[in-house]
Amino acid sequence: MESLTYSQALQRIKSYCAYQERCHSEVRKKLFSFKQTSQEIDTIISELIKENYLNEERFAIEFAGGKFRMKKWGKNRIAMALKQKEISDYCIQKALKQIEDKDYDKTFKALAEKKRISLKSEKNIFIRKRKIRDYLIAKGYSFDLINKYLNQL
Repeated sequence: MESLTYSQALQRIKSYCAYQERCHSEVRKKLFSFKQTSQEIDTIISELIKENYLNEERFAIEFAGGKFRMKKWGKNRIAMALKQKEISDYCIQKALKQIEDKDYDKTFKALAEKKRISLKSEKNIFIRKRKIRDYLIAKGYSFDLINKYLNQL
């Protein structure tokens, strides 16, 4: 990408942040692509925070809610994805608390049942349980929740 002046970079990054919630690491990466110096990047980021274009807590809550509602991710997978985006533990915990327990349990049960039904043709109960467990672990649900479900089968 071309090299931008400080004010051009600031305007572009404001549009970038206004379009959807962004985390600090995404903004930093984008500013590097605009060929900004580290000092300019720090200044721009602090200005974005001051003007409320950038809010890590708000980003974490939006991200967690979106991944849970749209992709049916469990809390473990959401937390891991937020860690990869360099979000603080405090913000991760706050975001995960926004997911209602009853919605979480309902979503978990619906996913588990859908997977169980799709494996009806599998005659071996141990293989069926393993496939269900592996699927739910990949979705990011806890071992305790999965084992409680599998023990009821």
